[in-house]
Amino acid sequence: MKIAVVAPSRSLSHEAADQLYQLKDKNPELNEVVISIDQQCFLSSGHFAGDDGARASAFLEAANDPQIDAVWFARGGYGAGRILPLILPSLRAPAAHKTYIGYSDTGYLLAALAQLGVGKSVHGPMVSDALRPGGEAALLRVLRWLALGNEDCLEPSVMHDKRSYAFNLTILASLAASEHLPNLDGSILLLEDIGEHLYAIDRALMTAFSSGRLDRLRGIRCGRFSDVPTNDIDFGQTAEDIVRSWCDRYRIEFLGSADIGHDADNKIVPFPIAFRQALLP
Repeated sequence: MKIAVVAPSRSLSHEAADQLYQLKDKNPELNEVVISIDQQCFLSSGHFAGDDGARASAFLEAANDPQIDAVWFARGGYGAGRILPLILPSLRAPAAHKTYIGYSDTGYLLAALAQLGVGKSVHGPMVSDALRPGGEAALLRVLRWLALGNEDCLEPSVMHDKRSYAFNLTILASLAASEHLPNLDGSILLLEDIGEHLYAIDRALMTAFSSGRLDRLRGIRCGRFSDVPTNDIDFGQTAEDIVRSWCDRYRIEFLGSADIGHDADNKIVPFPIAFRQALLP
């Protein structure tokens, strides 16, 4: 298996890259895995891992390469949504036969590819998670699932609810106003976020639900909402309370917790593959 690492948002540290290579080398079951980290991952252009053109080019080179089996995103942050207009018209046939894996800001790419029916979009740890406490386990989770098909790496509910999607809530709220969100009808939606005030979580849910794009969900699961800042006035609800209240308001079943979040315990959620795959040139 050949895995290409690209950075559609922020840049990757050399330390995280070194830890990935070392991890792969000390696990003999991964001997057949070849990992290539694009040098674009280490570029810096203000907030981003290179300008929009550089990030789009690196993604397209990996996606359109018939020798690559999976495209693994280096890290999130912000920037993936900016390059969608540059990459979507330039996808070619090899892009339809790949797995794309990441979370957080890279949800823009996962959603757009799933909406078009291009390859398999997967929520899961990114290379930058190597630097989190317990990060080695997070990276191994991805490698063992990609290379060995280890289903123990999946978020537990996905074993029963095969039609599941997982998104960072802030990204979902933005996607709900775009053409890039896949059809969620009849599916289970898993949500998580980090660093957002409780009122911002409530606002993002209001935005997502009022779009009408969540009306026919089969249910919602609540992942971890971590590092929530303290508000100057007590909001009066926890993050889970807020998710439950919006589910109640829109008569969507609340299905409990999900083992996803911005941490090393973040589990894998493969998106459903579109019934009709895109016909790419």
